[in-house]
Amino acid sequence: MINLAQKDIAHSFVKFMVTSMGVGMLLGIVMIMIGVYRGMVIDAQVLINDIDADLWVVQENTLGPFAEASRLHRDFKDTLKATEGIAQTAAFTFQTLQLPLKNGESLRAMVVGYDPFGDFQPFSAKRLIAGHPLTQTHYQIIVSDKTDYQLGDTLLLNRNRYTVVGITHGSVSSGGEPTAFVSLSDAQQLQFVYSNARIRSDRARGIHPTGEADLVNAVVARIRPGYDLHQVAANIQRWKHKSVFTQSQQRQILTENLIKMASKQIGMFTAILIIVSTIIIALIIYTMTLEKIREIAILKLIGLPNRTIIGMIVQETVLLGLLAFGFGWLFSHLIYDQFPKRVVLETLDAWRLFGIIMVASLLSSFFGVHKVIKADPTSAIGG
Repeated sequence: MINLAQKDIAHSFVKFMVTSMGVGMLLGIVMIMIGVYRGMVIDAQVLINDIDADLWVVQENTLGPFAEASRLHRDFKDTLKATEGIAQTAAFTFQTLQLPLKNGESLRAMVVGYDPFGDFQPFSAKRLIAGHPLTQTHYQIIVSDKTDYQLGDTLLLNRNRYTVVGITHGSVSSGGEPTAFVSLSDAQQLQFVYSNARIRSDRARGIHPTGEADLVNAVVARIRPGYDLHQVAANIQRWKHKSVFTQSQQRQILTENLIKMASKQIGMFTAILIIVSTIIIALIIYTMTLEKIREIAILKLIGLPNRTIIGMIVQETVLLGLLAFGFGWLFSHLIYDQFPKRVVLETLDAWRLFGIIMVASLLSSFFGVHKVIKADPTSAIGG
């Protein structure tokens, strides 16, 4: 039995393949956009997972330190450690800076300040690919491999020079920027201490230092075995007058407050691109049907049933969708690692998109099918 779809595609093979590749590039962009969203969700949790704290204590009535500004006195970590149920505590600062690079450019990065000799480190051992953690309380820095720095290099931040003692891979902020790590004392100077010119100006105005340099953005804690996490958090919030979040709540804050709008925007663009792809497939099939409407009329005139001709249209549409998805999958996997931020292509997302495209292809075939049904067999004769 002759396969009409196969014969028709072979007749216009180049056009059919070029169309499939064009639609495939659109679908590849859809996959990339879904991957960008997945990457944002993962990036938002990297730092939280690496610190691995049970509780995050921040300024009262804030969602800090990532969603809102938060300031606490550094010695609160000692107060917190004396609280019943608390095993370990640590203070952290988080600030966004433009790191100067060796080529004269700058890189937006989050600088995390922590106590090198404390109970917590803000990066896991697997992320440190060269060098070692901080061993001094001043003038050492750990940078990301996304910078152009090597071990032993120095860089200028504010008024001091820092020596690179470690390099990390995959350590990013909640916004996907690379992170750098300095001691808590150095981080406090970077964030809270004014420049010499500002200090002189304030003194001339009669304003004197207020000791704000001994502030941090968050204090984290681990719970002793046998204690209820939520009960300890409630006690801290009630008696210490601070906002307290568990690790899961902190993840939820980041997901809902920091990337919620971005996820909606990506979702809208994704939906629009899928609709555009469906319209393109429908137009191509409709155009291909119009081009051979005389041949279809002849087939109907010699007695070929409508269902056979309709089968040809549906087969062509589904094959076009299949090829477009295949080209899109290949295209997305060829370029996704060229993006500056993390792109995560998950198999489940690909299968979901595949199902959507197959349904969209079947819907697109209705335009060609409608034209086939309306074709008049008598138009095949009479010129």
